[in-house]
Amino acid sequence: MAAPRAYLDHAATSPMPRDVLAAYTAALGTVGNPASTHGHGQRASEALEEARDRVARGLGCDRAELIFTASGTESINLAIKGLYWARRRAGSGPVLLIADGEHHATMEAAEWLRDAQGARIVGLALDAAGRLDPVDLERAIAEHGAEQIALVSFLWANNEVGTVQPVAELCRIAAAHGIPAHVDAVSALGQVPVDFAASGASAVSVSAHKIGGPVGVGALVLGRRVVADALLHGGSQQRSRSGTQNVAGAVGFAAALDLVLDAKTDPAPERTRRMKRMRDRLVAGIQAADPTAVLRGAPPGPERLPGNAHFTFPGCQGDSLVFLLDRAGVSVSVGSACQAGVAEISHVLLAMGLPPETAAGALRFTLGPETTDEEIDALLEALPAALESARAAGLS
Repeated sequence: MAAPRAYLDHAATSPMPRDVLAAYTAALGTVGNPASTHGHGQRASEALEEARDRVARGLGCDRAELIFTASGTESINLAIKGLYWARRRAGSGPVLLIADGEHHATMEAAEWLRDAQGARIVGLALDAAGRLDPVDLERAIAEHGAEQIALVSFLWANNEVGTVQPVAELCRIAAAHGIPAHVDAVSALGQVPVDFAASGASAVSVSAHKIGGPVGVGALVLGRRVVADALLHGGSQQRSRSGTQNVAGAVGFAAALDLVLDAKTDPAPERTRRMKRMRDRLVAGIQAADPTAVLRGAPPGPERLPGNAHFTFPGCQGDSLVFLLDRAGVSVSVGSACQAGVAEISHVLLAMGLPPETAAGALRFTLGPETTDEEIDALLEALPAALESARAAGLS
């Protein structure tokens, strides 16, 4: 019998735990549209709204601020486009302040607004660790004028290198100038506290499948006094979003969030400590196997996600390493799964100042709370041969 595969790509999607699967599959049997007024519809509505309450508590927001979506990508698009349209109607200028190294959902939404509707994108630089300095945000606002800026958007934690941003400070600066701040917390949820009220953000995007919930459900938290125009029209089932709501998806999301959080918005301490221990063991093992490998992003600590280890390997192509490790039964990635199969060097690493030949050797290892010692062992056993073969193939 074949040996079990090692799965070290939780940032792409995290496996659904048994309790979450049970809640989700039970909810799939729910009969009735939650917008219907008959008994079946009302029972579906009760399940949906109970899930909304639980997810809202887990995100530190009011239930009226929580909009269920079909994905983190939709949440990000609704935030960026919806806020931009509403702000422009209210008289703001066309400038979008977008941090460098953002997820492609953010980048491409902003680029569409630029190309189709005349938005002007102004990038906010990252430092060598992938961190956005609040001083740079202040400087950009002063340079372009608060009245010209429609919104600012940045990641809570980078989805590739795992660096956690100074969210509250960045949001405080934006709010002081009357500028809405959208924060993409898709990669951060379940690993660091994501508290909407405490963050000071105007909007926060999240996704269920990154924390072991079902694929096909996300959420946008939109502050009570924040206006975002709708992307979808045809029913107005939720504030700023039309469409029949996904009862089972919401129930699965709530079950997954309940599991990863200890109380309200704080990740369960033992789960987080275990991920950190596994991550630190993986980092030490990689550095022992290849002393030339360089850990990218913030150093292990409060400014780095506990389940993220991102390395560059000199003389290697990251795609080659993914292929070679996959043949050895180990699943890892070069970066965002949304760009899988696209031959391009990480824009995140380039934004951090790495030369293309160095960034080409990137490999991301992401862990979950159930990652085992055996999976770490499998990677460390397979890595030396993979590195040798990748270096023999070179960078061409």
